[in-house]
Amino acid sequence: MPIGRETPTHSELAQLLRGRIERGEIRAGETLPPITDLMEEYGVSRSTVRSAITQLASEGVVRTAGRKGTIVQPRPERRRIRRSQVVTRSSAGMYVFPAASYADEVWVTHGVPKASYEAAPTLVADVFELEAEAQVLRRRRIMSPEGEPPFQIVDTWLSPQAVEDAPRIAEPSTGPGGYLDRLEEAGHGPIQWTEHTQARMPSSEEARLLEMPTALPVLQIALVGCSGRDNQPLEVTIRVIPADRVELVSELVRDESAAWPREGRK
Repeated sequence: MPIGRETPTHSELAQLLRGRIERGEIRAGETLPPITDLMEEYGVSRSTVRSAITQLASEGVVRTAGRKGTIVQPRPERRRIRRSQVVTRSSAGMYVFPAASYADEVWVTHGVPKASYEAAPTLVADVFELEAEAQVLRRRRIMSPEGEPPFQIVDTWLSPQAVEDAPRIAEPSTGPGGYLDRLEEAGHGPIQWTEHTQARMPSSEEARLLEMPTALPVLQIALVGCSGRDNQPLEVTIRVIPADRVELVSELVRDESAAWPREGRK
């Protein structure tokens, strides 16, 4: 704190609280003292405390959780994942897509997977050429590597035509091979996919489910699957991952035009 200043600014208070967290005085998963306690301890106003907490939340140090208070965030190591463009089958017969995981890594589901009809987000409505907020079948899973907090929300949206052609994809259990096998068996195989990646800010619901601050961005990876019969989109699978949890790595390949040494040059 600068000499001569009686009370800290919100930035200085944020630094003081950050120091307590880094020293382990307040550990990951624990809550900061109540605002009134911090006001009294540091001799600052309510607005100063709130601004300090907002600053820490924007840095991913804490997150606000309603009545639970302000929770200190765990600081997991950023996952560096090499993503390919190859779709494979697992030994269990399920399709395996490029994902933010390592080979043979054990993942778990948080809560119970859900299948329900929900208002389609803009991306999904546009892909399926439906009216805004049309009711579309959504299959939702919240997943993470074993022993870690929620890492990604996986929402699979299935077109009305897909449900009509393969009704079992709307059931809790879609059978061996999952909903994709049911679609291909219904005449849509082989399905072809394209992937679209973007960064954005999370919704309040996404931040709550991923136990992350709303001030941090997320990585959205959308997979669009199209029918092998008529090339119409059947499914949109959207993965939402906290941006500070992962770094996606791609190996670049030289085209013949970029070969070295250059032809005709020494």
